[in-house]
Amino acid sequence: MKFTYLQKKYTIKIPENVTTFYCDKKKIITFSGPLKKKSLKLEVKPFFSKTLNLLIISNISNTQTSIIGKKKAKIMQGTTLAMVKHALIEINYKLYNKLKFVGVGYRAFQMDNPLENQIFLKLGYSHMIYFKIPNSLNSHIIKFTTLFIFGNSSYSDVTKLVSLIRDCRTPEPYKGKGVLRYEEKILLKKGKKI
Repeated sequence: MKFTYLQKKYTIKIPENVTTFYCDKKKIITFSGPLKKKSLKLEVKPFFSKTLNLLIISNISNTQTSIIGKKKAKIMQGTTLAMVKHALIEINYKLYNKLKFVGVGYRAFQMDNPLENQIFLKLGYSHMIYFKIPNSLNSHIIKFTTLFIFGNSSYSDVTKLVSLIRDCRTPEPYKGKGVLRYEEKILLKKGKKI
């Protein structure tokens, strides 16, 4: 089969240490890597090139053939591409996110009992904020101002937990204090001039 009619941006190079299974009847693709297995239900048809080790996401719908179904398949083509890329990252690497606490007295502390997997945060409020880390993820605190969230869970679980911690004290635009991602830069606003 020739793949010249498909765009290059919808092709994914599959790593050599990943095995791929596709069930055409159930429309499920399964990736098996060094860390775990991951399955996805696809709404568009994939094509495989075993010689080049490529997976090509087409804009042909698995179910509908109407005009609305064709439009939905074009939309789902990009979504499916992103889901497959995230799945390949999840099965090959341990995912982590790094947060830093910027501000006077902003700290993170680990609980004494490691079985509880809890942290508490001191973020300028009158009280401490207790935060339960899910069992699929782990946390590690360096110098009380840097927090690592890591695990071989899904990408969305790690980013969801990071966003929940960040919502406890979002960075403010005048002094830049708050909970920031490690490489994040904030454009500071100028205050009122008197």
